[in-house]
Amino acid sequence: MTKSLSILAILSLMVFSQLSAQEIIEDKIEEVREVQLDSTQLIKIDGVAAVIGDFVVLDSDIDKQFAQLEASGVSTKEITRCQLFGKLLEDKLYMHHAVIDSIEVNDAEIRSYVDQQLEGFAQQIGSMDKLIAYYNKSSEQELRDEMYELNKNGKMASMMQQQIIDEIEVTPEEVRQFFNKIPVEERPLFGTELRVAQIVIIPQTTQDEIDKVVKRLREFRADVIDNGASFTTKAVLYSEDPGSKRSGGKMTLNKKRPMMVKEFREVAFSLQEGDVSEPFKTDFGYHIIFLEKVRGQEYDVRHILLRPKLNDKAILAAKEKLENVRQSIVDGDLSFADAAKEVSDEKETKFDGGQLRNPETQDYNFELTKMDPELYAQIQNIGDNEVSPVYKDGDRINPIKFKILTVTQRTDEHEADFAKDYLKIKALALQEKQLNAIADWQEEKIMDTYIKINGELRACDFKSNWFKN
Repeated sequence: MTKSLSILAILSLMVFSQLSAQEIIEDKIEEVREVQLDSTQLIKIDGVAAVIGDFVVLDSDIDKQFAQLEASGVSTKEITRCQLFGKLLEDKLYMHHAVIDSIEVNDAEIRSYVDQQLEGFAQQIGSMDKLIAYYNKSSEQELRDEMYELNKNGKMASMMQQQIIDEIEVTPEEVRQFFNKIPVEERPLFGTELRVAQIVIIPQTTQDEIDKVVKRLREFRADVIDNGASFTTKAVLYSEDPGSKRSGGKMTLNKKRPMMVKEFREVAFSLQEGDVSEPFKTDFGYHIIFLEKVRGQEYDVRHILLRPKLNDKAILAAKEKLENVRQSIVDGDLSFADAAKEVSDEKETKFDGGQLRNPETQDYNFELTKMDPELYAQIQNIGDNEVSPVYKDGDRINPIKFKILTVTQRTDEHEADFAKDYLKIKALALQEKQLNAIADWQEEKIMDTYIKINGELRACDFKSNWFKN
């Protein structure tokens, strides 16, 4: 590449970054704040490591970032303090100019992400109380508020960076030039790749179970409307939506930025403040919505989600159906692709003969070393065009489902070939062009932005020109 950024900066192109909380500052700041404990002892509380435009990086921000990465499962052994500090400087630069460019984030999206994040961390560490202690916070709300700021600011920086590269494209000629300038001995190796197809059968609930759920939701609605019962309390106690039940089912919808499924939005936007909807169905189950407040284009709502129960008979019937389909394929009576089109309940794949799409590349190829570990475990022992056993699976929409898989194509590890690997080479060429654009943007904005770096961190050797030399 003609220009380079830090490894951490490159990672920020691909992930939803998590940053330290910021404060808008005055022109004058104290480099170190201290508190007097007695006549002889002073304790350092925090120091301002750097000022970037209207934002500061505190010494403690670097420590928080290390803790955040480790809590997320990222190894920090190879990351130096200077590297992480340089990443934070880049993020503050993005944030400063995001404010100038009036970039706004979706608060509902941030809060939903924080809910999922804290729930995941709490499961890993054992409980929410242990998580609060790990972060040395006095309450869950204090931790939640800090995580909200971390992720809100991270999203701002990410959106600013995305704005820089949003319209960048590469032409076929640029891809060819990119490939030809790579020395033959340095051309990348592409690992073994597989194409995988699956057939999914989802157990169907009974009408009796659906009627039970609808009746219960109507009882909740009547209790709220007729008796003044708390919708929030009912959501906490009964809702089966793990992402919102802890906050009483609360979420914010924006008419200009769709977040929930179409059926949910249509019901929410049809209500008046204080209304409680009739029960309605989405792919997730059955809901009722309480419209709490309308603020222009934003609707503050609470909802309760219930799912009809599955009985053992329905679960067994789904499994037996898929076992029979599998046997027909193994016996040669039916091709895997034809069976998928005929019986699979997975709309996203059935009309492609069950072919899975790689969520990162949007094509059908999965690099073996980067494949989801669970998927790899399910297909590692099946040969080309063999069929896996029936696996029990589940997701947020369907807690129980059954599937079979097959490998439809295998490409062994090989040196990059322009014709065969054009899409991968194009992606590398695009990434280089994006990184160069970001480097150019940084170089220009650093010179136009007030920057001050304090203390021992001035000894860091940065790739970017933070000292404006």
